[in-house]
Amino acid sequence: MASSAVVPARYLITGLGNPGREYAGTRHNLGFMVIDHLAERLGIALHAGRGEYRISSPHPLPGTDREIVLLKPLTFMNNSGVAVREVVHYFKFELPHLLVVLDDLQLPFGKLRLRSKGSAGGQKGLRSIIQALGTEAFPRLRLGIGQSSEQSATAFVLSRFSRVEREALPGFIAQAADAALDFCRHGIAHAMNRYNVKTNPEQ
Repeated sequence: MASSAVVPARYLITGLGNPGREYAGTRHNLGFMVIDHLAERLGIALHAGRGEYRISSPHPLPGTDREIVLLKPLTFMNNSGVAVREVVHYFKFELPHLLVVLDDLQLPFGKLRLRSKGSAGGQKGLRSIIQALGTEAFPRLRLGIGQSSEQSATAFVLSRFSRVEREALPGFIAQAADAALDFCRHGIAHAMNRYNVKTNPEQ
């Protein structure tokens, strides 16, 4: 009698941003930066997907019986849901195993917030994903980029980080990557308890 192989739990980490050199390094591409950091840290390569996205092959998560997949939609921020829906449905990801990493105007720069579900809160990429999946019930990791009283929201998110912010950015990205991996290893409740309290004690 042949033994059935145990299929490892598979997690999808999706970073939001805009494709193209003109958008590289802008505040709106913070999700892309986290994916790039994770790919380099774990030695994972992203390749062209079946649709408008770059994706990795399933990669064993060290110290666990789980696998992770990294995803960067190339449909531009406002249409992020097109790529996410295609990947989720084609590869049959469970929504509790999807983590969307995105920038957030409502949080101060350098602060992060994990949530298991919720509204888009004005973030158009997240709104697109909610509409495409037909539900708000999936985890997300919001990364604070602050706000500007001198620029419109659109101009601000497409602007580049200040010198002071650029100095702090590597540590912020690394912390966001740590939170994403903690989510994959231990689940959203554990990651929320660890990182939301640590970085947002007032929440």
